[in-house]
Parts: sequence; structure tokens; C-alpha cells
Amino acid sequence: MTAVRVAARGEDERHVGYRLVITLLAYALPVVFILLPLILFLIQSFYYVDHGDIVRELTLRNYERFFTGRAFLPVFIKTCWLCLGVAAITVLFGYPVAYLLASLEGRRKYVMMVIFVIPLMMSYIIKIYAIRAILGGNGFLNRILLFFGIIDQPLTFLIFNLQAVLLTLSVILLPFAMLPIFIALERIPRSLIDASFDLGASSFQTFRDVIWPLSLQGTIVGATFTFVLALGDFITPQMVGGTSGFTFGRIIYSQFGFAFNWPFGAALSVILLAVVLVAIVGTGLLARTRHQL
Repeated sequence: MTAVRVAARGEDERHVGYRLVITLLAYALPVVFILLPLILFLIQSFYYVDHGDIVRELTLRNYERFFTGRAFLPVFIKTCWLCLGVAAITVLFGYPVAYLLASLEGRRKYVMMVIFVIPLMMSYIIKIYAIRAILGGNGFLNRILLFFGIIDQPLTFLIFNLQAVLLTLSVILLPFAMLPIFIALERIPRSLIDASFDLGASSFQTFRDVIWPLSLQGTIVGATFTFVLALGDFITPQMVGGTSGFTFGRIIYSQFGFAFNWPFGAALSVILLAVVLVAIVGTGLLARTRHQL
């Protein structure tokens, strides 16, 4: 019996050691590849550049420059409003599609959902070029309008401005809004909807009092996804924004890619990260409050 107990104890110790190693690896990877770079980025945001050289002295001049400069804060606010518009458009168009897919029977809903999600697997650059081919001065949309005589000359306001950035981001990020909404609608028990109809509620009343409140959490999550993804995007504004479609992401990119002012770029990135964290935490608190209610 003693030998059996010793063997069992050794097995338990090996099992505990194995779990400890797995736990350390699970925490070490995010710390090394995510948390540590963010901390280094935060530290670098307090340095500054003097005659092309990085001075490693802690200062708040980068953050002061952001708030006192003429361009940075207005562009940041404009970008936030733009991303809120993207979130609103994606939810406005994504909710009806997700609702329609969730109302399908059997496996068809999942097949159709996969079809709508396929664009996520395509190259980001290819999707932007495809939209440019549609909205450009010599694009598909202008050719159709000219062919039917609706316009006399190509429309130029469809590309290389903030409206083009808004439209392009909304089209590209639409699946990110649809997925959480579809999952939320899919989790609503069918018995609740049937009970609403049995109690004499109309389709609109059932949607207002049953479906919408239970799917609101997924809607908020989808809107947050698109807002966060649009806020940090700099490729789309660069390719379809032109000179009048300048966003905060392009400013950050210019600080790293052209100005070589990494400390100031790091400070701008920290500010952007702070807004993203506030949006994510706010979404979590709002979703938790709705769940408790």
C-alpha cells in the first residue's frame, strides 16, 4: 500500500508540475508579446526627439503637443465621429441581415452566414481596390450612371474624401458587426417568441419587447468592434481618403514612417489605446448591466 501511495503522490506532483508549466506559458506569452511591448511603448511616449536624436528623458511634451497643437486634437475628434458613423452604419445594415439569417431554418442559416463572412478571408488591400474600382471617377458606378444618362460627367465626390473613407470602412467592417448580432439572435429561445405570439403580441411588439432587448448586447458588441477597428485603421484613409480624408491613424503612421518621431508617435498611439480601452470597458459594463436587468 505504501508503494501505491508513493506512486500516486508522484503522479499527482507531476500533474501539478505539468499544470504549473502550462499556466506559466499561458500567461508568459501574452505578457512577453503584448503587455511588455505596450509598456515599452508607454515609456517611449515620455521621451522626445531633439535634432533627429531620441532624448531618453521623461517629459510630458509629447502629450502637451497633442493638446496644444492646431491639428492633432481636431483630427482626433473628427476621426472619433467618423468611426461612430461607421459603427452606426454597420449596425443599421448588419442587424436586418443578421435577423434575416437567424430566422432561417436548419443549416441554411449557417451556410448563408459563412457566405457573408467569406469577405473577412480576403486581402484587405484587394477589398479597398475593389471599392475604388466602383467609386472612382472612371469606376463602375460612374459608368453605369453615364450609360443611362443620369449624369453628364463623372461624380468626383465619391472618392478621396472622408465620405469615401466612411463608406469603405462600413463595407469592409460590416461582417464584424453582423457576427455578434447573429450570435445574440441565435441564442434567443424560440419558446419566448412563440409565447409572445400566443399572448396576442404583434410581430412589431414581439420584436420591440422580446427580440430587441435580448439582442441588444450583441448589437453593442458589434458596434464596438467596428468602432475600434475603424479607429486604428490608416490604410483605408490613405487609399481612399486623399488630402481631405486625413484621419488620426494617418497622423500616427506619418510619425513613424516619415517624420521618424517615434516618441511622439508612441504618445499618439497611447492616446488612441486609451480611447479603445475606454470603449471596450464601457461596452463590457453596459453589456453586464443589460444582462443583470
